[in-house]
Amino acid sequence: MPPTVGASIDIGSNSVHLLVAQVADHEIEPLADESVFLGLGATVAAEALLGPDARAALIDALRTYVDTARTLGAAAVTLVGTEPLRRAGDGRTLVREVLSALGLPLHVVTHEEEALLTVVGVMAGRPVAHETLVVDLGGGSSEFCVVGPDGPPRAAGLRLGSARLTDRLAAHDPPTAEELYEMLVEARRLVDQAPDARPREIVAVGGTASNLVKVIRFGRSRRVLTRDGTAKGLALLAAEPAELAALRHAIKPARARILPAGAVIVDAILRRYGVDSMRVSEAGIREGAILARAHAGTAWRDRLPDLAHGWRA
Repeated sequence: MPPTVGASIDIGSNSVHLLVAQVADHEIEPLADESVFLGLGATVAAEALLGPDARAALIDALRTYVDTARTLGAAAVTLVGTEPLRRAGDGRTLVREVLSALGLPLHVVTHEEEALLTVVGVMAGRPVAHETLVVDLGGGSSEFCVVGPDGPPRAAGLRLGSARLTDRLAAHDPPTAEELYEMLVEARRLVDQAPDARPREIVAVGGTASNLVKVIRFGRSRRVLTRDGTAKGLALLAAEPAELAALRHAIKPARARILPAGAVIVDAILRRYGVDSMRVSEAGIREGAILARAHAGTAWRDRLPDLAHGWRA
């Protein structure tokens, strides 16, 4: 495959995130990686819709990112909407407004499609050698995808995310011991609904996982989350308000506020599947969207189950 430049914009519950990258031999070389925290999930949770102000702010952010992508030579810009847009009562209105304003389709993907895109991003076309669980830990939902050498991928989405759990059960900053316990009970209850599997490896993607690594400070050479390390990170985050935790660990205050819930979710997943650690990958849905579009063109949504198994020899 000759080198191309592609871009994807992921609209999530917490942030809107742009990735522009060169794709050569199915490998991605980032050219721009930016995000803005809009908190759309909280807006939808409170109002059941985005509303005209939030839609306008989102379209402004998308316009800026599309301009950046085109300036860097992106031939294709793929817009992907996830949990907040799936739930927003005015989601279809937003899709029409984005098409009118930017001339680009906004793909509001299902839980399954989101999970498959994440697998494509993590595996980057490599064939799957053993049963693997890929988990995208989001603010409003978490997507689980079990993929192995044989059989179709099994994907499911849970309405379990760091922002959603915090909004529902944590009124204090930092959360109290009682609130942490309530979040843990709820996280374990929901994770029990995830696909049954005996994965040899778990790979976590998303801001929850990557920011927990920063808190635990394993360093770049060991991007893993263990049960003990996650417990250590949770204890650190529960010991001080989000503003102080953000300064101490070089993370955004809004992220620090919801990260204790993220640690609780990670612990629930490790216990559910009986493993001691999960690998943290920087690649995810944005890389998957770029690779899927580069490999399958505009039919990428129809090809996702096949692409998740890999296409490289």
